[in-house]
Amino acid sequence: MRMTKHQLATTSGIKVETLELWIAQEWLVPGTTSAGMRFTDVDVARARLIQDLKDDLGANDEGIAVILHLMDQLHGLRRALARMKDDMQRPSD
Repeated sequence: MRMTKHQLATTSGIKVETLELWIAQEWLVPGTTSAGMRFTDVDVARARLIQDLKDDLGANDEGIAVILHLMDQLHGLRRALARMKDDMQRPSD
């Protein structure tokens, strides 16, 4: 589901100003269309994670940036391994 900035803020329970700050910090990177920024369910999950890191775990901004960077690297490696596995299972010509 694609949503606007206001819809994401409402869905994830954060203020629009907070969302704009997280976009500026590149913690959330929306897709863009001719209608403007658009967010997905993955962005909602990430926004909720950021909020949990701040509220429940007491992570500061620097810590959140590190955590998100490490998570992005982990997901990238998982995708790369899945592609490599698919390539290895594909019969050769």
